[in-house]
Amino acid sequence: MTHHAPRFAPAVAAFACLSFAIVSPAVAQTRPSDAGVSLTVYSSADPASFNPQQFIANANQGYNPQYAYQVPGFAVVRDMRTMSFDTGLNELAFTDVAQFIDPTTVSFTDLGDGDPAFTILEQQFKFDLVSPTKLFDAYVGRDIVVNLPLGDGTIESVGGRLLSSNQGRLVLDTPQGVRLIGNTADVQLGDLPDGLITKPTLGLMAHAPAAADRLVRTSYQTDGLTWRADYNLVLNADDTAGDLGAWVTLLNLSGAAYPNAELKLIAGDVQRVTPQDVRGRAERLGDMRMAMAAESVAFDQQEFFEYHLYTLPRRTTVHENTTQQIALFPTKSGVKVDKQLVYWGLPQARNWYWGQPQTSRDLGSGANKKVDIYLEMENDEEAGLGIPLPAGKFRVYKADGDPSSPDGSLEFVGEDLIDHTPKGNDLLIKIGQAFDVTGDRVQTDFSVNTSRKTMTESFTITLKNAKDAPQRVTVREPLYRWVNWEITRSSMDYEKVDARTIHFDVEVPAEGEAEVTYTVRYTW
Repeated sequence: MTHHAPRFAPAVAAFACLSFAIVSPAVAQTRPSDAGVSLTVYSSADPASFNPQQFIANANQGYNPQYAYQVPGFAVVRDMRTMSFDTGLNELAFTDVAQFIDPTTVSFTDLGDGDPAFTILEQQFKFDLVSPTKLFDAYVGRDIVVNLPLGDGTIESVGGRLLSSNQGRLVLDTPQGVRLIGNTADVQLGDLPDGLITKPTLGLMAHAPAAADRLVRTSYQTDGLTWRADYNLVLNADDTAGDLGAWVTLLNLSGAAYPNAELKLIAGDVQRVTPQDVRGRAERLGDMRMAMAAESVAFDQQEFFEYHLYTLPRRTTVHENTTQQIALFPTKSGVKVDKQLVYWGLPQARNWYWGQPQTSRDLGSGANKKVDIYLEMENDEEAGLGIPLPAGKFRVYKADGDPSSPDGSLEFVGEDLIDHTPKGNDLLIKIGQAFDVTGDRVQTDFSVNTSRKTMTESFTITLKNAKDAPQRVTVREPLYRWVNWEITRSSMDYEKVDARTIHFDVEVPAEGEAEVTYTVRYTW
């Protein structure tokens, strides 16, 4: 083994386990023993596409910090600490702050009694955290030691002046000449260079007329935090009611933990001006039954401005680089549910909008065979609910009914998304498509007279029921060819739902079928 003595003082750390000390802040600062962080989290997450696990997986695979800017939400952090001021100029440093602070939102407030004890002169956010690349850049022109593993299990220690570093490959000026060293080496460095820090730090320069200990609140916005709501509904045997539980899934990739935090959530579409930068931020503004029955202190809800504010009535710790679930509200038992079967013979037509009459015979001639399953819930106290519901994913479960099953196993029967739903507004949740109830839609007649500007079309809708009990099906028919229409013949009563949709309520007999026929005339 060859050994070249380094031309500097003994190394203090190895590359594989760098550990440097930061000089203590010029002014001591501590949190009050009975205080903590206040954290208000805003979410712009789309429940349809937002998956917290994608961010967690990224963190587990090396954690690209830029992903924090893509988290659909942000938070306002308020942190109270006791600061010891000396007379005259003071330099303060706040560590344990989020890594993705918006520096333009930072503010410091004196919460002590009497007149303010200090005047803020400057504030800054230091985010140039230590990393291998930055360390090597800082050591260019300085002496380092590189330990190279050899094929026979021995180690060659090479000392020299670092000329350059690129993606872990080092160019070293040694007494024997210039050497190019790969990224498998163990590198020993000296002291931490000036300007590099191990934690994000808020700096404050302030002037105090006299020495004093003051309670100071620091506030700022940070990216990398968001939340979403998840709902679990367990249906009863006849699908007329269910037990509804709700959970908040909180994601924290902000680069800091928030111990003993007062947690608040804002539900609503809060506008936030977002810079169009290269990071591509996305801002706009065991047993399931046992989990739902667990008694836990949930969020208190109140109206706040034009949004809704949810406050956890206890303190909690929001851990770094984690997702955690907290009960949104206690389980609501016996919530009334109305199961509905709906047949859209031509579902795609709901999105058709024309600037002129459509006279093609074949337009919309295809037919959907599936009958959709919906659950309708009235969001009022009489129905067992009556609370504002934030947007989220709504999952539905039901016991399998097997008497031999010792735990009454719950089976998943479907899920849907809900938007922010105020108290008093109904919920309509699509959970799947029926197996034993099917439909068909056939165009039976079509004629058009362009000189008289009229068009007539007839349909027959057939519903079949393989169940041993009658089924009620709502038939939704879109009138999509033109805005002026009239039903000239119908085999049963219908309801005009809007300017281009009618409904038929059809009772389909057990193990039988039912037909609906109608004719519509368009004029222009």
